[in-house]
This record gives sequence, structure tokens and C-alpha cells, in this order.
Amino acid sequence: MGTAQVRYVIGGMSCSFCAESIRTAYERTEGVEEVNVSLAHEEVQIWYDDSLSEVELKDTLRDLGYTIRDPDKQKRFEEQQAGVKQAKRRLTLAGAASLVTAGLMLFMIFHRGSFESEARWMALVTLGLALGTMFGPGWYIIDKAYNSLQRGIFNQHVLLEAGAFAGLLGGFLGLFLFPGFPTVHFFAVSVFITTYHILSEYTSLIVRTRASRAVQDLLALQPDTARRVRAGEVEEVDVSELTEGDRVRVKPGESLPVDGTVVDGETAVDESVATGESVPADKEPGDDVIGGSVNETGTLLVEVTATGDDAFLNQVARQIEEARTMKPDVVQLADRVLKYFVPGVLTVATASFLFWLLVPAVWSGDPFGTGPTIQRGTFAALAVLVLGYPCALGMATPLALIRGGGLAANRGILMRSGDAFQIFQDVDTVVLDKTGTITRGEPAVEEVVTFGDDKTDVIRHAASAEAFSEHPLADAILDHADERGVEYPDPNEFESVTGKGVRAEVAEERILVGKSGWLGEASIDTTTARNDIDRLQGRGYTVVCVAVDGKVIGLVAIGDPMKDDATETIDRMKQVGITPVMITGDNERTAHAVAETVGIDRVMANVLPDDKRDEIRRLQEGDERVAMVGDGINDAPALTQADIGIAIGAGTDIAIESADIVLMGDRLRGVMDAYEIGKSSYRKTKQNLAAAFSFNGIGVAAATTGLVHPVFAMIAMVLSVSVVLANSFAGQLLRGENLNTDFTVESDAAAVDTNASGGKEAEVA
Repeated sequence: MGTAQVRYVIGGMSCSFCAESIRTAYERTEGVEEVNVSLAHEEVQIWYDDSLSEVELKDTLRDLGYTIRDPDKQKRFEEQQAGVKQAKRRLTLAGAASLVTAGLMLFMIFHRGSFESEARWMALVTLGLALGTMFGPGWYIIDKAYNSLQRGIFNQHVLLEAGAFAGLLGGFLGLFLFPGFPTVHFFAVSVFITTYHILSEYTSLIVRTRASRAVQDLLALQPDTARRVRAGEVEEVDVSELTEGDRVRVKPGESLPVDGTVVDGETAVDESVATGESVPADKEPGDDVIGGSVNETGTLLVEVTATGDDAFLNQVARQIEEARTMKPDVVQLADRVLKYFVPGVLTVATASFLFWLLVPAVWSGDPFGTGPTIQRGTFAALAVLVLGYPCALGMATPLALIRGGGLAANRGILMRSGDAFQIFQDVDTVVLDKTGTITRGEPAVEEVVTFGDDKTDVIRHAASAEAFSEHPLADAILDHADERGVEYPDPNEFESVTGKGVRAEVAEERILVGKSGWLGEASIDTTTARNDIDRLQGRGYTVVCVAVDGKVIGLVAIGDPMKDDATETIDRMKQVGITPVMITGDNERTAHAVAETVGIDRVMANVLPDDKRDEIRRLQEGDERVAMVGDGINDAPALTQADIGIAIGAGTDIAIESADIVLMGDRLRGVMDAYEIGKSSYRKTKQNLAAAFSFNGIGVAAATTGLVHPVFAMIAMVLSVSVVLANSFAGQLLRGENLNTDFTVESDAAAVDTNASGGKEAEVA
């Protein structure tokens, strides 16, 4: 017998208590060797003895009251949307029942003139409302509680139903056995706590769905088709239909849909998402290309060399799954207490009931008890369950998430999980990818060196020669000329030599612009430029030589410029005690030059794309709490492995999907904005939990006396929720801040077209 592995996407999870219930259920299942539940990704990954059937594994989830969602992201999102609608219907029905119940209680107080006075018809109406709420919109809670109890799991569903059924029992006692019991109030408890639970779950669900919607909008930009060429005919097919040996046509500006080898065509390919290098790589027949990279210039015919598990993107996906499994577990602050809280409340409620039922009866010489002692015992047990039910506790973290989510959204930051709030404030190390994160990820002229002529002359000659070139380095030179107002004529003759440079004739001048080695092949002496070439290459620049009529007149150094806010962000990290670390595939000399520019002291250089995840894990094993900031496909496993993964929203979709926090656009300062918001929100969470536990603790202690009326217990519970709400949002409301968790994506691009067929466009506003 061997070990098998399976992963399910779960529907119906609302809090960390759900994750703990699922984990416990599988750990108690014979044949399950290891289980990992991710609330952030709504997944469970299971390693099990292959003698155990997958049907049993699925039944465990379904028996607990959860659903298994379609792994397809679009279908999963649609199911999530349907879940929101269902939760809204439940809340509407339960809310209506609560309003009617509250109305009846107010009628007793203000119209009948007595808090305790009630008519039998009112008791029957509230009984109907209680049964209708519990077995209607609240039936799914009963189902979850029953299945949890069958497995010996005591969670929030069990506690809720204990209170709800205790309310029913107290009401029945008053209705049929002991006249004088406050029957309406007992039934009202069943209605109210069921409604509050539904409200709490709806609140959590709506926040998580909004986050998923934002990510879904970004993932919608990814290409999903390719142009397959067979017998001279071109047909558009789904990428999943491609097999090894197929040939696909890729036009300029499109993403390469597969790993393959160039059969025909010459171009420059932006492989930064895979290799981290910002300067495009020249490709010609026989060269390998990586799926997910971008074809910059010419049209290519590519033969597919890898599909399925062997493809680059699938290898990255597998690394992400492994990283998610090996990611350190995070125990939420509330979980540490709730693990013992629910059994404790149930124990205290039972003990209170038995005490007031038996002790006074024994003292009075009546071993069977009396109506008053039963009433007091029932009051005590029910009040303990009501005041012990962690409604405010359950809403403390979701409300902090809404608060922080609204603040973050206004700054273009998407917090995808509640874990981000707790973990980020404990982070002591932030690892930043170089290309596209610290740097802009786009080639630009960094320095111009002249040998006799002025810099304007060098740029004019270089721009004239490159005027007809489609190479990204040529674009950098032309942009530099335009920015400085340098006018340049078009060449009379033009020739591009792939991988080497361009040859042009401009106003009877013969101009060569390209690599120094290529100029040497053309018998042009580059000796005088050698020191400057070595110096510039040592700083990580791509050096382009400019020669006119056989003589080198200057050098153009092209690099990846730093983001405007990179140095500011690094300074902010240091001010709060966070250590910034740069990780890159560049050599030590180049890496340290870039790091020195922005003020980073710790550098990981020569790190291959596949090794980034291992470097993050090494830091974690050294007891460092690590956040990883990246934007490329090669960053995705590291983003998942890190305690907090932060994706630049202008980056690749797989990086965004792997992250806990997404920074819309390409602003690096959003990292520290997210840190400050997360720290503030976690502080609010602790305040909310302190308030909730105070109400619960004091309330439960008072309830054990049997003197707390159920309606007062409900009022206290409502008050605790109100305190949590006020603490979460009062300050923002007073300052007039927006609480909305929707946001607008910030991007420099007005529109992005990534469909392989060129037919799908999505605006990024």
C-alpha cells in the first residue's frame, strides 16, 4: 500500500473554527496520514493510505456540512456568488423573524404594561418563529452541529445549537409544565442567536467574496487559447488541447502559451516573469522559449516541447502546492482561546443547571425539585449559553477585516485573508525580488558615455540607427531621445542583425549600434571604451556601443531603473525594525550595486528561479517571520511559502493568485501601507476580542446565579456586538472615511490585451 494525495476546494467555510473542525475530522479518520487546511485559499490537502477511497474523504466534508467546489476558478467564483445569494436569503428570513419577535417583546412591555406578562397566543407565535428560524434558514447550522458532535468535535455550531435548543426547552417547560416561565423570552433566544450566527457568517462570506471577485477580475486577463498550425492551416484551440510536436504561431505582443523551441522567426522575448531578467532575450530558430513569457517583436512559429506536468507553468503550480503545504501554520489569536472556550461554556451551563436543580431541592427535602428550582436552573443554563455564545467574538476578526479592507482598498491594496492582519504585524524580514519589484522591469537608458562628441550627438546617432528597429533596447534609446528633445533623421538604409545590433546609413554616415564583440568583428577598435564597458557591465547594465564610420563615439548603458518609491519604502521598513532583503538571479557584483542604490544591506544573489522558495524556507527555519514581495511567475512558489506573500498587481496572474496581499498597480510603497493597515487592524482585532471576552466572561459568571433573565442576556449579547461594531468603525465614520471594500485597480496601462488570438481585451481603470 502506498500514499496518495488529493486536494479539494471547500465551500461553506466562514472562519478559522471551520478550518479547525475539518482538520480535526480528517485527523480522526483512519487511513489519513496528514492534512492541511487553508482558510485563505478555502482548500484542504490530504495525504492518505491509498486503501482509503476518495469517496470516504469527500463524504467527510459533506457530512460536516461543507461542499466541494469545482476546481475551475471561474466556476468556483460563480459557486461563491451563488453562496452569497443563498446566505443573503437566509439572513433575510432570519432577520424578518427576529424583527417580529422583537416587536412582540416590545408589545408586552409597552402595551400590556408588564415585562413578564404574555398571552398564550404570543407564546405560540414565538414558538413558530423559533422553529421556523432554526429549521428553516438555520437548518444548515443544525446539520453542521449534529455531524460535528458525531465526530466529537465541539465548535461554534455545537455551542449555538445548545443555546437554541435550550431556549426551545425552556419555552416548552413554560408552555406545558410550569406556568409563569417567560416563555416568549425563551423562544426569542432561539430566534436571536440563530440570526446572529447567520449574520456573522454572511459578514465573513461577503468580505471573502469581494476579495475573490477582485482577483477574478485580474485572472480574467490571462490567455487561454493558442494558434495551432497544421498542414498550413491555422486554427485557434484551447491551450489544454496542445500536445508535444504541435506547432503554434505567436504574434508580437502576445504571451507564449507553451514551452517550446523556435522553428521559424526571430524576435526578442521578455522572459522576466520566468527568469527575473528585465532585458529581453533574443531568439532565433533552435532557441528554447518558456510558456508565459512575452514575444516582443517578430512573429514566431514554435514547436511544443512540454505539456502537462512537464510544462514550466505546471511545475510552478506544483511548487506552489508544495509550498502551501510546508508553509508554517498560523494559529489565530481567537483560536487559542476558542479551543477551550466552547467545551468550557457547555460544561458551565450543564453544571449551573444541575446545581440549581439539585442543591436547593436536596436542601428542601424534595429530591425531584420544584418549578422554581427548575426555572432557576433553566435560566442559569440558558443565560450561560447565550452570554457564552461567541457572537461578538466571531465577528471581531471579520469586522476588523472589513475595516482594514476598506482602508486598504482606498490605497489600492487588496487584503485577501484575515491571516494577513495577524501575521504581517509580526514580520521582521521582507524579501524583495529585484526585477519588477524594486526596479521598474522595463529597459531604460541609465548613462551615456562619450569619446569626443557630446552626449546629444551620441543619442542622435544611436536613435537614427535604431529608428526602424523593433527591439526593446531600441525603444529605450528612442524614448530617451524623445524625453530630451533630441531630433534624429530616419536612416536611408537599415539592417538588423539578431542578437548583435543594427547597421544603418544616415546622411552618408555608416552607423553601427550593438554589442562590443560585434563591432570587433567589423574591425572597429573598442579598446578605448573597454574600461567604461567593464564598469557599466559591473553595475548590471547592458552596454550598447555606437560607432560612426568605423570609430566608436560613445556608449549607451541600458538598465532597469529603480522605482521612484523604492528607497523611501526601504527606509520605512528600517524605521519600524524590518530587515529588507533583496533576492535576484543576478551575479553578486550587479546585485550589490542595485541593493546599495536603495539602501539594502542583505542580498541573495545568483538565486535560480526554482530556488527562491527554498531560500524563503531557510529564513523561516532560522526563526524569521518572512514576507515576500514579487511579481513574476518564478516568484509564485516563494510568495506561497512566505508567511505573507505580497504580489505587485501589475505582475503575473499566478503571482497574484499565490499572494495574501495584492498591491494594485506597481507602487512599492504599498508594502508599508499594507503593513501599517494590518498592524492597526490587528490592534482593533485584539481590542474587539478583549471586549467580547470581557462580556462573555463577566456575563457567564453572572448567569450561573440563575438570576439573569434570558432577555437581559440577549441584550447583553447585542450590546457586546455593538461595542465591537463601534470600536471597529466609529473612528472611521467620525473621520468620514470610506468603509467600502471594493476598489479601483491602479495601473499605468489603459488597456491590456493578453489573448493569444488578439480578440479579448480588458480595461484596467
